[in-house]
Amino acid sequence: MRIIIRCYRVHMSLKYAVLAALLEGEASGYELAKAFDVSLANFWPATPQQLYRELERLAQDGLIEARVVQQERRPNKRMFTLTEAGREDLSSFAVTPPRRPTAVRDELLVKIQALDAGDPEAARALIEERRTWARGKLDRYERLRERLLDGRSEDEYLVGADRIGPYLTLMGGIAFEEGNLRWCEQALALLRRRTAVG
Repeated sequence: MRIIIRCYRVHMSLKYAVLAALLEGEASGYELAKAFDVSLANFWPATPQQLYRELERLAQDGLIEARVVQQERRPNKRMFTLTEAGREDLSSFAVTPPRRPTAVRDELLVKIQALDAGDPEAARALIEERRTWARGKLDRYERLRERLLDGRSEDEYLVGADRIGPYLTLMGGIAFEEGNLRWCEQALALLRRRTAVG
């Protein structure tokens, strides 16, 4: 059997994730890196190095502005804001349908497919590690949800918040990790059944 694997270029760049993050208001590179680590990691992860390179490109393209804030006893910091051109570019991007649905590309699944028959214990250990990771992320997302709600009910938040995009994307991240957790539990149960039968 011949398997053909095609590699597709990612159509959405980090550019739009950065522009969307700046909708929350002016931020330093450090604050944006923290936002990517905490609130955007559920749908668009980026390293600080990637983020700083993208900020430079966006400033050169006139999509964001940077101003320097003088600080005593600390290095000066640059604060970034969206320009009108950046808002227009982001708005245009936001209403354009994605070119294709997201496809799963998961290294763990390739490993499980390769290990299954040969080493069920190794497969079990990898799945348990994924389960621990998913639980940790769910805990982190729940803390973020509580911060966003800030003591309000979900209905109160949805009626009163200026923007609901961050909440909707957080719900997507929570659903994704809940799906990961369900798959881990099902896969571990099936491995236990297989061991019991064999």
